[in-house]
Amino acid sequence: MTEQKYILKNQESFELKHIFECGQCFRWNENEDGSYTGVIKQGVIRVEKKENEIIFEGILDGEIQEIIEQYFDLKRNYDKIKMQLSNIDKYLKNSIEYGEGIRILNQDLWETIISFIISANNNIPRIKGIIERLSRKYGRKVVWRQKEYYIFPTSEELKDASIDDFRSLGLGFRDKRVYETTRMILEKKVDLEKLHTETDTIKVREKLLILSGVGPKVADCILLFSTLKRFDVFPVDVWVRRVMNELYIKNEDETKVSKNEIMKLAKEKFGDLEGIAQQYLFYWKREA
Repeated sequence: MTEQKYILKNQESFELKHIFECGQCFRWNENEDGSYTGVIKQGVIRVEKKENEIIFEGILDGEIQEIIEQYFDLKRNYDKIKMQLSNIDKYLKNSIEYGEGIRILNQDLWETIISFIISANNNIPRIKGIIERLSRKYGRKVVWRQKEYYIFPTSEELKDASIDDFRSLGLGFRDKRVYETTRMILEKKVDLEKLHTETDTIKVREKLLILSGVGPKVADCILLFSTLKRFDVFPVDVWVRRVMNELYIKNEDETKVSKNEIMKLAKEKFGDLEGIAQQYLFYWKREA
C-alpha cells in the first residue's frame, strides 16, 4: 500500500454530507474539520472539499485516481440524471435541490451484502459499530498517520468464524444469517463474479434472495449501492413508504400502503432511474 493524493477540480454533483449521510454506506465518518475518512476494499481515504476542489488522500492498494473514479461513480453524468428526474414533478425537483450532491457509490459487492444483512431492523450507529468490530477482529490492519484501520474481512477471512463468534460481536439475530451467507458464498451457491456479468436485474435479484438474511429490501439495496449498480430498483423502508405516501398515494394510514403498490408507482413515475430517485426522496424526507 502506498500513500497517495488526488485533487479533483470543478466536479459537479459532489457534496460530502449528501454522499456519506444518505444511508448507503457505513464505513465513512466525519472528522472535526468537516472532511470524511472511510475504509474501502482498497485501503483508507480521507476526502475534503475546499471551494472548487475535492481533495482525496490516503493509503491504497492501486492507483488513487482510478480507484476514486470507480468508487465515486465519477464517469456518470449526474447533472443529466437530475435534469431528467426534475422534469417529472415538483416533489422530485425539490428533493434533488436538497440533496443535489448525492452520488451512488460503487461499493464492494461482498461487503455490501454483509453490511445490509447487518442493517436489517437496525440503526446506523449500531450498524457501524458491528461492522467496525467485525473488521477489527477478522479484517486486515492498515496503519495510516499513526492510526489503525481495518479492511472489511473477505469471505475467506470469515471462513472459520462460528455463529457464537458473530454473536459475541453484537450481531443479534443476524449472527446466523451472516454465518450462513458466508458459507453459501464460499461454497459458490451464489457466484458473486457471475452476478456482475448478468444483465437482467430480476435474475440478479433472484440470486441475491437465495442468501440468508437477504429479503427484497436488502436485495434492492445491494443492487443499488454495490458494484452491481442497478438504478432500476426501489428499496422501500419506513422513510420511503412515508414520503411516497405523503407525496403521491395519500392514504390516511400509511401502514396500509403495500411495498408492491409503492414499487409499481415508482416504476411508472421514475422508470429506470427509480433507484437514484429513491435516494433523493429518502434523503430529503429523513433530513429535512
